Amino acid sequence: MALFRVIPQSATNLQFSRTLRPSFLRTSRFFFVFVAVFVSTSLFAQSPTPYSLSGTIRAWGSAQMAELMTLWERGFRRHHQGVQFEDKLGGTISGMGGLYGGGADLSLMGREIWPAEAMAYEQMAGHPATGVQVALGSFDVPTKADALVIFVHRDNPIASLSLAQLSAIFGCGDERSKSAQTWSELGVAGSLAEAPIHAYGYKLDNAAAIFFKSVVLKNVEWRCGIKTFANQTKNGKRVDSGELILEALKSDPYGIAISNPHYANADVKAVPLVTIPGSAPIVPTKTAIASGTYPLSRAVYIFFNQPASTPVQEFLRYVLSNEGQQDVVREGAYLPLPESVRQQQLNNVR
Repeated sequence: MALFRVIPQSATNLQFSRTLRPSFLRTSRFFFVFVAVFVSTSLFAQSPTPYSLSGTIRAWGSAQMAELMTLWERGFRRHHQGVQFEDKLGGTISGMGGLYGGGADLSLMGREIWPAEAMAYEQMAGHPATGVQVALGSFDVPTKADALVIFVHRDNPIASLSLAQLSAIFGCGDERSKSAQTWSELGVAGSLAEAPIHAYGYKLDNAAAIFFKSVVLKNVEWRCGIKTFANQTKNGKRVDSGELILEALKSDPYGIAISNPHYANADVKAVPLVTIPGSAPIVPTKTAIASGTYPLSRAVYIFFNQPASTPVQEFLRYVLSNEGQQDVVREGAYLPLPESVRQQQLNNVR
């Protein structure tokens, strides 16, 4: 049974002669008017409908998406001044409860929906939750659905890893494949070959760890002995777990870690990933993450009740329009959806 439904990610240059004859100019007036109307209509199809709406849209969820939501609301109200917004953006964890509890029309999810959240929604609403991707997560901005990157010590010679190898490193293995214990099992030769693999990562209930398990480990459980880190507070200042992970890794030549590129230091290096056997490794750059090709890039979502009201549908169409995706660019941390993904998500708004 499906617990939720999200569509997967997967100018005409008109040239006219300057030596037009008068008769052609007269007959072409209608043509120019037609082209102008057609082009303006086509462009507007990427934005909300031209008629004015009214009502109130209630949004609960991600505090990290608050600035982006403000930009979307401001842009949408330029087209529909009669629509008001009531936001309670205290945290992603509150969003889905707002939907099935009747307090919200939109749930802003600053991370992937968790299985328990999807199950709770379906039990309360009587049908699977419906959501759309509205932006890609950031490249390296902590708390903004930042991409996950695999790091090793700078002296480790490994050139790339496949997702299957990652599963063998961080998983406990299953009937099809066993857990990797030494670096030789990953193709590393020399003095490191028989050294034990030391794995580092986030606390297993962290959103980043839950995402990694869903993408890489799937039905395989985490291996025993992973050194995990939680966010800490030191001298009144928050210290991100990603920073603590890489601080530990830089002193361990046998280590491998899941972390955030924001905290990379000179003593560690990022490992490119192979998604399809025989394909070129994908280096975790901002370009690769923005294109959606890097396998550990993330996304943010908006979930909504079905059937959606007209104001909710039109707001989501604005968010997924070219104009709405420019708001993502203006926000500066999240990344706009690739065009193919944007179109697919737009088709799911109804």
